[in-house]
Amino acid sequence: MKPASLTVEIAGHPLVLSNMRACFDPVLRCLFVADAHFGKDAVFRARGIPVPVGSTADNLMRLDMLIAEFEPGMLVFLGDLLHARESHAAQTLDALHAWRVRHARLRVVLVEGNHDRHAGALPGTLGVEYVQEPWLIGPWALCHQPQRVEDAYVLAGHLHPVYRISTRTDSVRVPCFRFGTDGGVLPAFGSFTGGAREEGRVAGERVFLVVQERVIELGAAMR
Repeated sequence: MKPASLTVEIAGHPLVLSNMRACFDPVLRCLFVADAHFGKDAVFRARGIPVPVGSTADNLMRLDMLIAEFEPGMLVFLGDLLHARESHAAQTLDALHAWRVRHARLRVVLVEGNHDRHAGALPGTLGVEYVQEPWLIGPWALCHQPQRVEDAYVLAGHLHPVYRISTRTDSVRVPCFRFGTDGGVLPAFGSFTGGAREEGRVAGERVFLVVQERVIELGAAMR
């Protein structure tokens, strides 16, 4: 996949939506990623479910591409960086350590999500700062769980939003960004993470679909 992005204005502030299922604040120089679920494939294998190897490598490759494209000063994970305790498998942690060495000067912050609490803390050698939701920065309240925060616009994850596009004979679910009046939800970043929320657009909500290696606003995509 080649990097492609769309710059939009959310709550009066510019935000760059990437087809790699992340977004970037060009003013704060901050990259936001939700629901990476590192080590989910290792969890499945540890529990006796044979799944392919490679989702961690794919996630890290896309992070490398995002960092090369946007040159952020800070990367914030909006919860669920790890999937479960078995995500601490040596192969997963070794890959994360190698990635961290490549980006040793990048500040990395994790807004703790429900899976992170179950998985347990990452090794301190990874240099990840843990914060609790809502974490306020600029115009944003950074959360894992979507919620309302007074005097701030929430950016969250957790829901793994997708949108179903249908024709007369077929349909497909695609990842999407959803921005309402008080907050928005990012698509799940993890390559081995499915979509959950699928209902249609609600009043006042803007939906941006990740389709054909592009980001397209719903409505513009349908014209």
